[in-house]
Amino acid sequence: MNTRKIILRFLTISCLAGTMMGCSKNFLERPPTDQLTDGSFYQNDDQLYAGTQLLYSKVWFDYNDKASFNLGDFRAGTVYSMWNYQDNVRFNTNGNTIDNGSAWRSFYNVIAQSNLAISNINTYAGPDVTPAVKEQTIAEARFMRATAYRFLVMNWGAVPIIEDNLKHLGDTGITRNTVPSVWRFITREYRAAAEILPLSPPRPGRITRWAAEGMLARTYLVRAGVEGTGANGRKQEFLDSAKYFAERVITMSGAQLLGNYADLFLFPYDNNKESLFELQWVYSGPNAWGTQNSAPAYFTYSGDIANGDGWGGDVSATFWMLANYEGMVKRGDTAIAGRTLDQRLKATFMLPGASYPEITQSINGGEQKLIFPYVTGDFNFVSVKKYVVGKAKDVDGQAASQRYGHDTYMLRLAEMYLIYAEATLGNNAQTDDAKALEYFNRIRTRAGLPRLEDPVTHTPMPITQDIIQKERFIEFAMEGQAWYDLVSLHYYNPEKAYAILEAQDRGLFRAVPDVFPNPTQWLFEITTWDNNRHIVANAGNFQLPIPSPELAQAPNLNKEPVDY
Repeated sequence: MNTRKIILRFLTISCLAGTMMGCSKNFLERPPTDQLTDGSFYQNDDQLYAGTQLLYSKVWFDYNDKASFNLGDFRAGTVYSMWNYQDNVRFNTNGNTIDNGSAWRSFYNVIAQSNLAISNINTYAGPDVTPAVKEQTIAEARFMRATAYRFLVMNWGAVPIIEDNLKHLGDTGITRNTVPSVWRFITREYRAAAEILPLSPPRPGRITRWAAEGMLARTYLVRAGVEGTGANGRKQEFLDSAKYFAERVITMSGAQLLGNYADLFLFPYDNNKESLFELQWVYSGPNAWGTQNSAPAYFTYSGDIANGDGWGGDVSATFWMLANYEGMVKRGDTAIAGRTLDQRLKATFMLPGASYPEITQSINGGEQKLIFPYVTGDFNFVSVKKYVVGKAKDVDGQAASQRYGHDTYMLRLAEMYLIYAEATLGNNAQTDDAKALEYFNRIRTRAGLPRLEDPVTHTPMPITQDIIQKERFIEFAMEGQAWYDLVSLHYYNPEKAYAILEAQDRGLFRAVPDVFPNPTQWLFEITTWDNNRHIVANAGNFQLPIPSPELAQAPNLNKEPVDY
């Protein structure tokens, strides 16, 4: 669907003004036949909350369904698929790649519906609506719009900014806006939201000032590279801003790291004390579509632990990703062996012989608590664990095929600790700043690792950009983050981003436990006949191309971008 059609299609979002139960799957697909929205809606605070609840779920459905991991992890090289999603896995994404087009549309979906929510609230809010709630729900829509633009600019570069879809009705002359001006727009929106959003959620799962300030910390860290000066330099003013907002969230929000990393993904984890912003999925039965979490269907490794889905049997951690975990030691270029104290590995990926008592597995003649199987041969897969919650019986009945009720993290407190450390490091080769080290080490020790220290003297070890980057890859693997970390790096040091990508081994390998079950260590050995192991990354393929159907329908997208 082209950009012009996207503008048209979202004029029929009257569903946003009603309840989720009144929305059909195709309400996004056709223009209205009678009126824009029901003028009798938005008459009180409850109706405003109901009318904007879909900004937390259905408008993000297409992103969550596949784009989140297709872009965030497959392109980044943290995981690979042997037979599916090959354009992104192999870094060959083009204008006709289906997943490229669906991702582009998913973000303009969020923008158009956020724009219409703002318009509807301003137009139809009745006299019984509390002014504070009116301002708050508009701020939520602006927050969501900014978040969608963050994804767009980091994937496609210069993109059109649309604040009012109605003004562009029938406009085929939409042009792109420059990357710095898109980032300025994103910053403006988050700052406006932070001024208005409440300090605590008025309803479960609603965003607060701390979500907006957390996004500002993330945004300023990226903008430091976008608007940096000098070779490989980042703008100090924006590094300082990232550090400022990260510390405010850490010290003032009341959010806390969960004590056990694995608990972040054990049912029921929704809206826990570490979460700053989640997509809010609600299991509502096998017939509902669009307000439930479908993503686990695509990376749950087998139907034996699923609910009629489980199509991720060929999705695996990459050989490169496994080498990042402390204790996994390279044996030349063909093998890794060892064990790790890092609890994040077992919580993120399933290794042969590892036990997951929270998940029920079907076996011949009955069921058992999951022990991830060991498949012998010259290759097997280290499957995804994050967001894989098992059968309906494992989640209090709240699951069916492609329909799960657990939320998707969009921003966690852990990121604020690492942003603070990176912003403090800034353009220096290393930092031994006491607070930066303390915040960085809180992430490590929560994962079961020792503090970063000199192995001989046991004095605190300074941290570098490489150390922080590696920690982020591990902490947020399979949370759709790794690609955007590489894009952030690419803004100010593209050659290093290319080097990281080209060094990744994305080919087949086998994972061998020393004993089965409950192994103490593993051997990972590459499959020698698989020569399709590495990608080529450069200025010509790093940024996603605008989908071809968009360019055909809106040729001005080919023109040089202009400032917004």
